[in-house]
Amino acid sequence: MAVGTYWGGITQAIDVIATITAIGAIGSLPALLSVLAKYTRLAVRRLGGGQSRAASKCAGATQLRHITILLACVSLLSLQGCAPTPVVETNAVQREAPNSIRTLGPDLRFSTVSSDSAARRLRAARTGQPVSILALSGGGADGAFGAGALVGLTHTGLRPQFSVVTGVSVGALIAPYAFLGSAWDDKLVEVYTSGLAEHLLQSRALGVLFGSSMYRGAPLRQLVDRYATDALIQAVAHEAATGRLLLVATTDVWTGEPVVWDLGSIAMNGGPGARQLFRDVLVAAASVPGMFPPVVIRVHDQDLLLEEVHVDATFTMPFFVPSAFVEPPRDSIDPSMRASVYIIVDGQLSEQPLAIRLRAKPILSRSVSAGLNHMLRTTLELTAANAEIDGAQLKFAAVPVAYPPLDPFDFHTAKMRSLFRYGYECAQAGRLWTLSHSEGSDREGRAALATQDTPCPVDDESIGRLAVR
Repeated sequence: MAVGTYWGGITQAIDVIATITAIGAIGSLPALLSVLAKYTRLAVRRLGGGQSRAASKCAGATQLRHITILLACVSLLSLQGCAPTPVVETNAVQREAPNSIRTLGPDLRFSTVSSDSAARRLRAARTGQPVSILALSGGGADGAFGAGALVGLTHTGLRPQFSVVTGVSVGALIAPYAFLGSAWDDKLVEVYTSGLAEHLLQSRALGVLFGSSMYRGAPLRQLVDRYATDALIQAVAHEAATGRLLLVATTDVWTGEPVVWDLGSIAMNGGPGARQLFRDVLVAAASVPGMFPPVVIRVHDQDLLLEEVHVDATFTMPFFVPSAFVEPPRDSIDPSMRASVYIIVDGQLSEQPLAIRLRAKPILSRSVSAGLNHMLRTTLELTAANAEIDGAQLKFAAVPVAYPPLDPFDFHTAKMRSLFRYGYECAQAGRLWTLSHSEGSDREGRAALATQDTPCPVDDESIGRLAVR
């Protein structure tokens, strides 16, 4: 339900913007306005025909003003068709190599490294330590579940120090805190329970006619800027210097391809501009296309200075676990060195049955949401299958379908606190993780959480069935 609502909202946003654009692009609209103005004057004369000359003139002027205002509003729509469209030369668009990671060097220039190369560097920097990966998905306000789960894991004393943390969309906003560990839990609690996120959705009113989104981008940027402090950047740089990786994904609007950013390298090598670049990448990662405006990021790549446009990557990858990090070292036969993969899905893996009107918009919205939900499950299954082939252990968690209906665009404090508390309690009780495939489930030897009305993720039958496919 949550995923359906999430993508349903995006579909509606796209529908609104497309309709406005279509109206503005009508080539004959200026001529149409001219004809309307001509016949408006004729209508005014006729309306005033049975009155005195002075009264006719007064009434005609009043009606003409009203109609002029109406025509002016219609003319505003036509401006959309006249608005300049950014043009990017094809030779200026840089496509990332598949499975590559964009990293910032000490010379303030970006380069792309393969995930294989990054994995070798990670193992070399952390010799004798098994790789542990945490992948955080998107989900809007439902990120409260993942945030609560991480804080709950802290209180169990079993929260790993992840050597690699990846994030998409809201998962990208949680990722720095997951990367830095329990010392930053207070900030994570504040973000999702203080009510600061309640005012994220601020309509652009008539601005939507000429802009790229339904909602203003300033509230999201201000929220990220509040927490992406110099202290956080320094802490990320310190941890990245040990070889650990903090990776978040965006989608490059020009190429339509996902871009994976190494935020640790930005924190270490970004210099005075590190905080702004760090913040811009996080804002872009959370900017749902059509809902929030895209973010322009200046990138020094080789000898080029590029202005790229980036948005949320959920359309291209719901979450990501680079396969190179899961593969065992070639020269290692020690089973204790196998990788551990943890995936937190900030939402539900299955949609509840929903009766819809047999009309174009609801059918399209439902189809898009179902397709993206299927992509999420497929990505999870493929990741689990690859982990099994490579001998890695994979655990995942998602909100059960039994949980009350979710709305990823509902940032009301009470709902976010409730979901945060749910994730926290299930994690603290050891009822969060489901083991994938042949490894079985985590249910044995544990009693159900008596204080929780909704079953925890490990007790959800649909999640359990997915785990053993």
